[in-house]
Amino acid sequence: MPVLIAAGIGIVFAVGIYQILRRNLIRSAIGLVILSNAANLFLVACGSRWGLFAPYSGSPAQTSDPLPQALVLTAIVIAMGGFAFVLAVVHVVALRGRTGDSDDIDRLKN
Repeated sequence: MPVLIAAGIGIVFAVGIYQILRRNLIRSAIGLVILSNAANLFLVACGSRWGLFAPYSGSPAQTSDPLPQALVLTAIVIAMGGFAFVLAVVHVVALRGRTGDSDDIDRLKN
């Protein structure tokens, strides 16, 4: 099962990188979100313990570490704010340049 989870996270990471390297700015922004979701999935997967309990809890009822879950929750909120900022910048670039293609953005220098 951990190999399947690692392969799934790797595929999501690869899709995010592929979308970031596209010419379209909207797809690049969506690739940034996919990449941050892959990092969050990686952190949650690393924080889970299969069949064991967290070393500092002392009770076998708690089977996963709550610290990575709290960090991922914080990362989700920060990524949402960053994505809103990136979308605002892409919107301004698309309005001023009248295109979403990253190769045609040379006209924005004026």
